[in-house]
Amino acid sequence: MRTFSGIQPTGSKHLGNFIGAIRGYVEGQDRGEAIYCIVDLHAITVPYDPARLRETVLDTTAILIAAGLDPDRCVLFRQGDVPEHTELCWLLSAVTAYGDLQRMTQFKDKSAKQKELVSAGLFTYPVLQAADILAYNADEVPVGDDQRQHLELARDVAERFNARFGETFVVPRARIPEVGARIMDLQEPTSKMSTTAESDAGVIRVLDEPKAVEKKIKSAVTDSGSEVVRSPDKPGITNLIDIMAVVRGMAPEEVEGEFDGSGYGRFKQAVAEAVVDYLAPVRQRYQELRPDEDQLHEILHAGAEKAHAIAHETVAVARERMGVGPPS
Repeated sequence: MRTFSGIQPTGSKHLGNFIGAIRGYVEGQDRGEAIYCIVDLHAITVPYDPARLRETVLDTTAILIAAGLDPDRCVLFRQGDVPEHTELCWLLSAVTAYGDLQRMTQFKDKSAKQKELVSAGLFTYPVLQAADILAYNADEVPVGDDQRQHLELARDVAERFNARFGETFVVPRARIPEVGARIMDLQEPTSKMSTTAESDAGVIRVLDEPKAVEKKIKSAVTDSGSEVVRSPDKPGITNLIDIMAVVRGMAPEEVEGEFDGSGYGRFKQAVAEAVVDYLAPVRQRYQELRPDEDQLHEILHAGAEKAHAIAHETVAVARERMGVGPPS
């Protein structure tokens, strides 16, 4: 079985990224061939600083390795180093419905925040994401719940291509965590935790100092009452229960049972301590890895060579079946 996923390059990865996606990447190494890409081409679809982008690619590389990705057990590379991604994106755009792209909720959300330019790249972002996945004929894609719609588009594109040109691509399936697929902002528990949140108070960064993590969790918005129990009308405490369940490796029901009658104050303190302990090894390992930029570049280069060998064969087949270029 082959696993693939891509991640935006930013060094400010938060707990939602970690729980919803990154821990799935690490687990994927034990289920078969694992391929992961840092998507710098996706990052240029919104305003950005070129020099800073190169830095954050290395930041993200170091975080992923610190979290448990092993370059000897997986393929880890930078998207822009493998040109087959962009070529396949163009080929797949010929079998992607314009109306499907119009319905992408992330495009609607992100385009509404752009003050000067809504780029065509932002609109076609899901096609490039489909190319990322299909270039490797991935069976499984570990993603957070917010990427479910994009993965469904990739499946539709693969099925449409296969129906028109013959069986070419594996139709991928999503692997979404049963608990923690959508970690919410601690101050706005009806909105998911986001790198671009207006306030940092509700966002736990993987690299936050322990005192900052503790302060954010203790200040988390909760709900009326004092029962530690999940409920649709208690989004704040439900979010904290899900976080606790993941970092302690428990079922949410076990968390509810352990803290039955304890009140919010004691529960928040326990969650804060558990999250600090959960992130501490990652933060320490990141600090050891990040200064050695030559090593990080070498890892990405080696990964790109492996990725290129796989993607090149896939794209060659797609070109042949679409009648692009001379016959092989």
